[in-house]
Amino acid sequence: MAGKTPPGDADGLTRLKRIVHDLRSPGGCPWDQEQTHESLMPNLIEEAYEVLEAVQNGDVPHMCEEFGDLLLQVVLHAEIASESGGFDFDRVAHGISEKLIRRHPHVYGESGVADTAGVLAQWDEIKKAEKGGKVVRTMDGVSRALPSLQRAVKLQKKAAKAGFDWPDAAGVVEKIREELGETEEALASGDAAATAEEIGDLLFTVANLARKLKLDPEVLLATANAKFARRYGAMEERLEAEGKGAGATLDEMEAAWREVKLEVRSEK
Repeated sequence: MAGKTPPGDADGLTRLKRIVHDLRSPGGCPWDQEQTHESLMPNLIEEAYEVLEAVQNGDVPHMCEEFGDLLLQVVLHAEIASESGGFDFDRVAHGISEKLIRRHPHVYGESGVADTAGVLAQWDEIKKAEKGGKVVRTMDGVSRALPSLQRAVKLQKKAAKAGFDWPDAAGVVEKIREELGETEEALASGDAAATAEEIGDLLFTVANLARKLKLDPEVLLATANAKFARRYGAMEERLEAEGKGAGATLDEMEAAWREVKLEVRSEK
């Protein structure tokens, strides 16, 4: 049986939409046909993080590929929705276009806003107006589905915008010391629930310190993760070269770890 004819010359987005439509239609791909909004959720999250990794690595060709994979997820969701009459890709694109025009009166209107602070304040006012007079609480609009570190910073930024913030980073450092002390007390008491709660408070406050210093804790932790994995691999290679391998003791692993750290520092 002859297969479908791949879409020919067209702009990139039109071609992608046609391909996805073919994959979902009769005679298409069984896997694609089985997908739902719910089943694709892990893919959407994974692709977004792969984009972030490519950006962090400064790998432009990989960024191009990963943005394509992420775009595929959007087109797939739009195609699935169009099959039930919910919405389609064009409706998604028109919706965000109208929102951008509406929220940028300094570009498409007569607003005199000229700097980033003014743009952000204006954006918030427009969002409030869009709610149609509904009471808007400070933390409204911060998605519960965000990764926890990212949501922590979003909540902290909302509070800071409302005036609930430390005047400088030194106050946050002092708060970290306080939270660490409370964590140690809870740990000493043997109360597992209290210990878990205090560790959460400590993590939240450390994220606040990063925000206060205009750093992204998600990026900082990703960098620390990569550094740990890289050094651990180097430690394993050193132990294997010494004939210890998987049978190395903790003391031997600690010694190799310290040597790897010293080598890294000496290379700088």
